[in-house]
Amino acid sequence: MDKVRITEYLDIDLKKEMWCCNRCGSEFVSARESYIKGCLVYERPGSDVYGPPIEVAEGQCVSYAPDPDLMRIIEVYCPACGVMIEVQYLPPGHPILFDIQLDIDKLEERYLKEQAQA
Repeated sequence: MDKVRITEYLDIDLKKEMWCCNRCGSEFVSARESYIKGCLVYERPGSDVYGPPIEVAEGQCVSYAPDPDLMRIIEVYCPACGVMIEVQYLPPGHPILFDIQLDIDKLEERYLKEQAQA
C-alpha cells in the first residue's frame, strides 16, 4: 500500500503522487497542488447551516448564523462520493485557503525509510 493518511478524509498515493479520498479511493489532483483544486466547492449561506432566527421574546429574534456581509461558509467535497472534506469560514472576497502544502519528496523519502525498517 502506497497511500499515506493526511487527514480524516484525505490520503496521498505516493506512487502516483495524487490526492485521494480515503472513503471511495477517487483521485483528485496532483499531490504537488492543493487538493481543493480537484474537489467540488460550494458556498453555503449561514442560514442554511444555522437555521432561521429564533424568537426569544416577543419581537426579539436571535440568529446564530454569521452575518453574510462579514462571513461566508465554504464547503469542500470529494467529487466522486460527496464526502465533506473541509469547511472554511472566510470574509467576503477572501480567496479560499489552501490549508495543506506538503513536501512530497520528503514524505516519499520518509515512507520508503519506514517501509525498509518494517
